[in-house]
Amino acid sequence: MLEDDERADRYLELTGLDPDSLRKGLGDPTVLASALDFLANYEPDLLRAAEALAVTPEEMIAARKELTG
Repeated sequence: MLEDDERADRYLELTGLDPDSLRKGLGDPTVLASALDFLANYEPDLLRAAEALAVTPEEMIAARKELTG
């Protein structure tokens, strides 16, 4: 998700996170869910991320649901 500067900037702007808080929050389910929500809202990003992670988009959506309860 952060490979593309424009996408990374959009994510940080939408979430209010900065790079340091994002790094610190990588183990926080809320931060992880926000990243998955961001990807889920734009299918091309979701598909690229799923491919990069060698998972299916459905697995990413399931992980998002698991994180958010």
